[in-house]
Amino acid sequence: MTKYIFVTGGVTSSLGKGIISASLAKLLQARGYRVTIQKFDPYINIDPGTLNPYEHGECYVTEDGAETDLDLGHYERFLNRPTTQANNITTGRIYQNVINREREGAFLGKTVQVVPHITDEIKRNFRILGESGDYDIVITEIGGTVGDIESLPFVEAVRQFKWEAGPSNALVIHLTLIPFLAAAGELKTKPTQHSVKMLLEYGIQPDILVCRTEHHLTADIRKKIALFCNVNINAVIESMDASTIYDVPLLMLKEQLDKTVLTKLKLPNKNEPDLESWKDFLGRLKNPTSEVKIGLVGKYVELPDAYKSIIESFIHAGAKNECKVRVQYIPSESLTVENAVEKLQGLHGVLVAPGFGERGFEGKIEAIRYVRENNIPFFGICLGMQCSVVEFGRNVLNLEGASSTEMNKDTAHPVIHMMEEQRNVVNKGGTMRLGAYNCELKKGSKAAVAYGKTSISERHRHRYEFNNDYLKDYEAAGLTPSGINPENGLVEIVELKNHPFFVGAQFHPELKSTVANPHPLFINFVAASLAYARKK
Repeated sequence: MTKYIFVTGGVTSSLGKGIISASLAKLLQARGYRVTIQKFDPYINIDPGTLNPYEHGECYVTEDGAETDLDLGHYERFLNRPTTQANNITTGRIYQNVINREREGAFLGKTVQVVPHITDEIKRNFRILGESGDYDIVITEIGGTVGDIESLPFVEAVRQFKWEAGPSNALVIHLTLIPFLAAAGELKTKPTQHSVKMLLEYGIQPDILVCRTEHHLTADIRKKIALFCNVNINAVIESMDASTIYDVPLLMLKEQLDKTVLTKLKLPNKNEPDLESWKDFLGRLKNPTSEVKIGLVGKYVELPDAYKSIIESFIHAGAKNECKVRVQYIPSESLTVENAVEKLQGLHGVLVAPGFGERGFEGKIEAIRYVRENNIPFFGICLGMQCSVVEFGRNVLNLEGASSTEMNKDTAHPVIHMMEEQRNVVNKGGTMRLGAYNCELKKGSKAAVAYGKTSISERHRHRYEFNNDYLKDYEAAGLTPSGINPENGLVEIVELKNHPFFVGAQFHPELKSTVANPHPLFINFVAASLAYARKK
């Protein structure tokens, strides 16, 4: 029978429920258990696909094309296993499902209420992955903090689920804060006590407390927390601030979180976790032999979470190259013809980030012109790739006013245009080209050399494409379409001949980079940037 773990948070958001969930899952996986993680978000959007990155960080896309919370990226990076639409559920999806069933007459004239109808739908979604037969343990992270009005139905569903599952089949881990008051010079347990008291008011006794803290918890503090929160002293887990999120599994191993969980779920400690490759990755991450400075040009750079997967991909690729990647954030709006040299000089590589809309578009084009003309390694992702096509059209092919129809619908040279099937789409949510698509690579191309094969599959999230009417002109001038979708002939990758590294990808390679398998394009881009740095 599948066992269930629920992770809730109290006191404040951003305590790291996603990282704790991913770290616990990693430890259980390393012990030989089949584990998955799902995230239940309390907002009413059906998914985060239509949210501005400033609202919720990046939108993470799964293999099956679901637009999901960025925590699913952590789950995949830690576990090296793909997630699906079933791994991320929102309040909006829950209510939509219930309302659709009510319209179909499924409730036989009954009054549809939060309890039992909404909570039953939440519990049904709790079970979907567990009932697949693919997992021994399902970890469910409940978004928000206990006490939020939005998350009440989820908390009530957890209470009911735990009662129905029975002892040792489901447990609750509550993540909370132990703040250090500098004026008093001590850690304070009261916020944790109040948070647990609130959880108890909703009928849930947490089984394990994970306490986020800047200072070590003394034995006395652990005893006090255990006493006032009604948990075993060995179920009070210290979660110290770490220099990197990839330290957290080892910190949780030291705190024996995985052992405590297995004991409470009455599961055998199969064997000690095999974390040798993880420790090897950490060793290379923390002991780089060189350093590169890479500019990330984008329009959401004030919020690094907007580019979370790209940053993590640089960490993975940097460790693989035994090199520290220092990312310099450059707002694309601030780049002009006059200041591009000043803002970009000193960089060993430039990545132009994905995004939507006109803001910052011309700045991205200026950045690409500079790196193309100065033989600086360049990597463009999605809109970044499209910008490289526009820049090449304007400045090499002399297509005056060349643009994307997203930015200028009346352009004389629509080198990037909207796919035919997208033109009549009215609804914005979940209607782009989403999820995994195949791609065939040209033999001998930089992309094929990086991947070590010619048939690949990558994840997409976009509406606009390379306009194949201009394909021959671009190829003749040296911007080669080195990756093509075999089903529809759309261009997936462009690369520039006679340049150390100039690659634009229509897909999002950052979504498939994990600790165990860093993405080949990022590895080669960092390696090219490193080679450029050594020449300097």
